Amino acid sequence: MRDGKYVILYIEDDPDYRDSLRLVLEANGYLMEEAASAEDGLNVFKECQPDLIIVDLMMEEVDAGTSFVKELKMLGNTAPVYMLSSVGDNLSQTINAADLGLTGVFQKPIDADSLIFVLKTVLK
Repeated sequence: MRDGKYVILYIEDDPDYRDSLRLVLEANGYLMEEAASAEDGLNVFKECQPDLIIVDLMMEEVDAGTSFVKELKMLGNTAPVYMLSSVGDNLSQTINAADLGLTGVFQKPIDADSLIFVLKTVLK
Protein backbone atom coordinates (compact mmCIF):
# COMPACT_ATOMS: atom_id res chain seq x y z
CA MET A 1 0.00 0.00 0.00
CA ARG A 2 1.26 3.43 -0.86
CA ASP A 3 -0.38 6.72 0.10
CA GLY A 4 -3.40 4.77 1.37
CA LYS A 5 -3.93 3.02 -1.98
CA TYR A 6 -3.33 -0.58 -2.97
CA VAL A 7 -0.54 -1.10 -5.49
CA ILE A 8 -1.22 -3.43 -8.41
CA LEU A 9 1.70 -4.68 -10.51
CA TYR A 10 0.71 -5.46 -14.09
CA ILE A 11 3.14 -7.34 -16.32
CA GLU A 12 2.04 -7.20 -19.96
CA ASP A 13 3.97 -6.79 -23.20
CA ASP A 14 1.15 -4.95 -25.01
CA PRO A 15 1.23 -1.22 -24.12
CA ASP A 16 -2.44 -0.79 -25.11
CA TYR A 17 -3.51 -3.35 -22.48
CA ARG A 18 -1.29 -1.66 -19.89
CA ASP A 19 -2.80 1.74 -20.67
CA SER A 20 -6.35 0.38 -20.53
CA LEU A 21 -5.85 -1.32 -17.20
CA ARG A 22 -4.17 1.74 -15.74
CA LEU A 23 -7.26 3.82 -16.57
CA VAL A 24 -9.55 1.30 -14.88
CA LEU A 25 -7.38 0.88 -11.80
CA GLU A 26 -6.67 4.56 -11.22
CA ALA A 27 -10.34 5.49 -11.76
CA ASN A 28 -11.17 3.07 -8.94
CA GLY A 29 -8.58 4.30 -6.47
CA TYR A 30 -5.70 1.89 -7.10
CA LEU A 31 -2.09 2.61 -8.04
CA MET A 32 -0.56 0.65 -10.89
CA GLU A 33 3.06 -0.26 -11.44
CA GLU A 34 3.86 -1.88 -14.77
CA ALA A 35 6.42 -3.90 -16.65
CA ALA A 36 6.62 -4.98 -20.29
CA SER A 37 8.42 -8.27 -19.65
CA ALA A 38 8.76 -10.93 -16.98
CA GLU A 39 12.35 -9.87 -16.30
CA ASP A 40 11.35 -6.22 -15.84
CA GLY A 41 8.41 -7.40 -13.75
CA LEU A 42 10.74 -9.05 -11.26
CA ASN A 43 12.73 -5.83 -10.92
CA VAL A 44 9.60 -3.74 -10.42
CA PHE A 45 8.28 -6.31 -7.92
CA LYS A 46 11.43 -5.95 -5.83
CA GLU A 47 11.14 -2.15 -5.89
CA CYS A 48 7.44 -1.64 -5.21
CA GLN A 49 6.33 -4.71 -3.19
CA PRO A 50 2.83 -4.73 -4.73
CA ASP A 51 -0.36 -5.76 -2.96
CA LEU A 52 -1.54 -7.79 -5.97
CA ILE A 53 0.03 -8.92 -9.24
CA ILE A 54 -1.55 -9.49 -12.65
CA VAL A 55 0.67 -11.16 -15.23
CA ASP A 56 0.04 -11.97 -18.88
CA LEU A 57 0.55 -15.65 -19.70
CA MET A 58 2.13 -15.21 -23.12
CA MET A 59 4.66 -12.44 -23.49
CA GLU A 60 8.13 -12.57 -25.03
CA GLU A 61 8.13 -16.33 -24.52
CA VAL A 62 5.12 -18.63 -24.57
CA ASP A 63 5.36 -19.49 -20.86
CA ALA A 64 6.94 -16.26 -19.61
CA GLY A 65 4.03 -15.71 -17.21
CA THR A 66 4.35 -19.08 -15.51
CA SER A 67 8.13 -18.69 -15.25
CA PHE A 68 7.57 -15.28 -13.66
CA VAL A 69 5.23 -16.81 -11.05
CA LYS A 70 7.84 -19.45 -10.16
CA GLU A 71 10.46 -16.72 -9.70
CA LEU A 72 8.06 -14.77 -7.46
CA LYS A 73 7.67 -17.82 -5.24
CA MET A 74 11.43 -18.11 -4.87
CA LEU A 75 11.55 -14.43 -3.85
CA GLY A 76 9.03 -15.09 -1.09
CA ASN A 77 6.07 -13.31 -2.66
CA THR A 78 2.91 -13.32 -0.54
CA ALA A 79 0.77 -11.05 -2.73
CA PRO A 80 -2.09 -12.64 -4.69
CA VAL A 81 -1.11 -13.40 -8.30
CA TYR A 82 -3.60 -13.53 -11.17
CA MET A 83 -2.78 -14.79 -14.64
CA LEU A 84 -4.31 -12.93 -17.57
CA SER A 85 -4.73 -14.85 -20.79
CA SER A 86 -6.67 -14.88 -24.02
CA VAL A 87 -7.30 -18.54 -23.20
CA GLY A 88 -8.28 -17.70 -19.60
CA ASP A 89 -11.58 -19.59 -19.43
CA ASN A 90 -10.10 -22.65 -21.12
CA LEU A 91 -6.98 -22.40 -18.98
CA SER A 92 -8.96 -22.30 -15.73
CA GLN A 93 -10.84 -25.44 -16.81
CA THR A 94 -7.73 -27.43 -17.70
CA ILE A 95 -5.31 -26.49 -14.91
CA ASN A 96 -5.46 -25.92 -11.20
CA ALA A 97 -4.42 -22.28 -10.72
CA ALA A 98 -3.17 -22.99 -7.20
CA ASP A 99 -0.77 -25.65 -8.55
CA LEU A 100 0.91 -22.86 -10.54
CA GLY A 101 1.01 -20.56 -7.53
CA LEU A 102 -1.87 -18.44 -8.82
CA THR A 103 -4.78 -16.98 -6.95
CA GLY A 104 -6.86 -17.01 -10.13
CA VAL A 105 -7.09 -16.51 -13.87
CA PHE A 106 -8.66 -13.61 -15.80
CA GLN A 107 -9.87 -13.83 -19.38
CA LYS A 108 -8.48 -11.31 -21.88
CA PRO A 109 -9.89 -8.79 -22.57
CA ILE A 110 -10.50 -8.31 -18.89
CA ASP A 111 -13.93 -7.19 -17.76
CA ALA A 112 -13.40 -4.03 -15.68
CA ASP A 113 -16.36 -4.67 -13.34
CA SER A 114 -15.22 -8.24 -12.64
CA LEU A 115 -11.67 -7.06 -12.00
CA ILE A 116 -12.73 -4.37 -9.54
CA PHE A 117 -15.04 -6.83 -7.75
CA VAL A 118 -12.15 -9.29 -7.35
CA LEU A 119 -9.77 -6.56 -6.14
CA LYS A 120 -12.25 -5.34 -3.54
CA THR A 121 -12.85 -8.90 -2.38
CA VAL A 122 -9.20 -9.98 -2.23
CA LEU A 123 -7.71 -6.72 -0.92
CA LYS A 124 -9.75 -6.18 2.23
